Amino acid sequence: MEAPSVAPSPPIAQIVLYDTMTAEKRPLALLEPGRCGLYVCGPTVYDMSHIGHARAAIVPDVLVRALRATGLAVTYVRNITDIDDKIIRRAAAEGVSPEEIAARYTEEYHRDLASLGCVAPDVEPRVTENIDGIVEMIGRLIERGLAYAQDGDVYYRVARFAEYGALSGRNLGDMRAGARVEVNERKDDPLDFALWKGAKPGEPAWTSPWGEGRPGWHIECSAMSRRYLGETFDIHAGGRDLIFPHHENEIAQSQGACGHGTFARHWLHNGFVDFAGEKMSKSLGNFFTIREVVALYPAEALRFFILGVHYRSGVNFDVEVPCPSCGAPLSAEVQQHGGTCPSCQAALDLDELRRGLRFPGLEEADERVAAIYDALARARAFVDGVGPAPPSGDPSAAIAGMLSRFRAAIADDLNTAAAIAALSEPLRELNRLLSAKKKEVDPGLRYASAARFLADFSAVSEQLGIFGAEPALYLAARRDQKAARRRLDTAQVDEMVAQRDRARAEKRWKEADALRDALASMGVLIQDGVVSSTWTL
Repeated sequence: MEAPSVAPSPPIAQIVLYDTMTAEKRPLALLEPGRCGLYVCGPTVYDMSHIGHARAAIVPDVLVRALRATGLAVTYVRNITDIDDKIIRRAAAEGVSPEEIAARYTEEYHRDLASLGCVAPDVEPRVTENIDGIVEMIGRLIERGLAYAQDGDVYYRVARFAEYGALSGRNLGDMRAGARVEVNERKDDPLDFALWKGAKPGEPAWTSPWGEGRPGWHIECSAMSRRYLGETFDIHAGGRDLIFPHHENEIAQSQGACGHGTFARHWLHNGFVDFAGEKMSKSLGNFFTIREVVALYPAEALRFFILGVHYRSGVNFDVEVPCPSCGAPLSAEVQQHGGTCPSCQAALDLDELRRGLRFPGLEEADERVAAIYDALARARAFVDGVGPAPPSGDPSAAIAGMLSRFRAAIADDLNTAAAIAALSEPLRELNRLLSAKKKEVDPGLRYASAARFLADFSAVSEQLGIFGAEPALYLAARRDQKAARRRLDTAQVDEMVAQRDRARAEKRWKEADALRDALASMGVLIQDGVVSSTWTL
């Protein structure tokens, strides 16, 4: 049966966001009532996406969901950088074209984000499809005296843009004093940055008034945001690492070319992802791809873990890498470079070490997601089993107020950590009501609370982008993935459970107990049913 209709809680109120430019929280004021333009800096597609990319995609994804929950029409633009020095180097190393590299890793990026439950952007422009707009914007900057051509390159004159440094809180004097000396006599000032790079032999190039070449990194986002959102738009988002120089340079280019003082009206930046207290970095060898993490843990657990921390704070992944032979913990040096285990002297294979990674914080998130799915399954089974004439009553106060508290946290600067915390008391109350004996709980209260929880939790699921799967299917897939992580043969476990069921049916109790003990030694927990048994880990 369907759950009864319940009065909806109020929608998300006007959203308040922290603005990096003003360093304060303020209500989101839109250029056009009822509509919001959002631009997000997407990836440079030359390799598999890592956990930093996951967070940089999940944060604006939650923002888009929240904005749309208020009834706004959102135009969500996220670019793809499909031509860059890194792409060219990767192509040369593999002996393929830069186009092939960009196409391959764009597809992989889409696969990863789909696994994480991210909504697709409304527009996903690519640099190579926007060369004309980039060239036109560079021409404007030259006309205004804010850029200059030099031997096929074009540079932005940073000193001519008075507001440079406003976003990052830097000033030209300090930046110039700390600038590294560059061997580049083409630039008038060490702080000037490239808008157009003259062609080099064998590299992709496009025609421009300054000769064959390709765009610099920063100009692409200025041109693409202008094309799809206009010269001024509502929100610009990205990782904190992009504040300087990328976003600072975008402001200089866009406001310089358009001749007015507002590019993005609101700047939103997510914090870093750290591993064991260090910023994630490919150069340090401490980065982990989305693909390898979700091979070990459910993608929903990863998303839940990321959303369990406020977007402006850092997310720290604790990492444990045990020796595959003896289980002893390995130092960061051994983890990154291999060698032998200090405890048992076993030779260590780096690929095998990566497959045996443990993320304790992510494991905790995995358990919490599974517990919520279990509660949803129990609530649905209870509501469906009540019958055609359910008892009347009011839901408990904790459950009736869940959605309002959840939405208030989301409206307060996308505080997903507080929003998730707002679910804890209602979940405890739901589990208490479902577990209590019939005579201990008013039947109307129990039914109304379970039905209200299910109805309101659908809005929670939509906002978080989690808990949308069929609980039984999710829990079964999670169990099998967990078994694979422990290197258990699920077919063997299934057969041992079936053997135990047969032994119990034939009253061979010693054999049944021996099988139970053998399964327990493997970390398998048996749940006996009327006809057959199931198992978990």
